[in-house]
Amino acid sequence: MRYLLIGVLLSLFSVLIAMIFWGMEQVYLVSGTVGCVFIGISMIFSGSMVSGDRMRANIATETSEHRDERNKITLNSLYIALPNIVVAVLFYFLSK
Repeated sequence: MRYLLIGVLLSLFSVLIAMIFWGMEQVYLVSGTVGCVFIGISMIFSGSMVSGDRMRANIATETSEHRDERNKITLNSLYIALPNIVVAVLFYFLSK
């Protein structure tokens, strides 16, 4: 829940920054960019951006502690990204 709260705070901060600098029309771009960055981090740490052979080699050579840590980072970055994406979608439909 802590990472979801961090995501909510990041989305509020990004909305405030965007409203100060660019106005209401550009709010969804800043929040959406933050969300996409954290989704990208989640994709990289999950290992979904590599081929099947590389994924099989990575799984065979990593320890269970390392795998648990990698999965935890993946989920935590996804929890940070979700509120930002939701705010971006809401502001996009409200501004159009």
